[in-house]
Amino acid sequence: MASEELASKLQRRLQWEEGDSGLQPAPGAAPDPEPQPQPPAWAPTARADAELSAQLNRRLDINEGAARPRRCKVFHPYSEFPEFSRRLIKDLESMFKLYDAGRDGFIDLMELKLMMEKLGAPQTHLGLKSMIKEVDEDFDGKLSFREFLLIFHKAAAGELQEDSGLMALAKLSEIDVALEGVKGAKDFFEAKVQALSCASKFEAELKAEQDERKREEEKRKAAFSA
Repeated sequence: MASEELASKLQRRLQWEEGDSGLQPAPGAAPDPEPQPQPPAWAPTARADAELSAQLNRRLDINEGAARPRRCKVFHPYSEFPEFSRRLIKDLESMFKLYDAGRDGFIDLMELKLMMEKLGAPQTHLGLKSMIKEVDEDFDGKLSFREFLLIFHKAAAGELQEDSGLMALAKLSEIDVALEGVKGAKDFFEAKVQALSCASKFEAELKAEQDERKREEEKRKAAFSA
């Protein structure tokens, strides 16, 4: 009996070493430990294929004009909209924050609806969606500050229809974009000349104040020495 059990164990050991996984354990014998599952060899290849497929699909979308533009993480309004003065951009930023009720950095459909009502030019639901769509560069259905500035850029450049909701927004806002923005090279250079003139006037006033303080200081010194 002992010899038969020993022979059975020996046979089972030989078959296990030969890789025979279909061997059934002998009655009363302890079951062999099951091998740990190994990740399939094709998993890294499948991930690489998926990434390559995604890149190829995006390239096809770009070629067909259907790809969503990838936005830069950092937005510099003064460099991207050099035709606007710093004061205008600050005023537009204040206006944007005023109607950004959710304080999330965007003006959504309902916030735009409230804005147009406050400006006295209420729009229909489709009209509001059309307004957003015209400047919605990332197709998220709401206005970022860059897209908000784009409204006034288009208005100043004459790229909006006169009866459009965006033109009504630009016209009815308290900020006179026509004065701050540009409508062609002529207005742009005139604005530059005016800015330089204002800067020269400011420097002259500053120099006059410095001269006045210098004269007062000299008078005080003369009074003490006397």
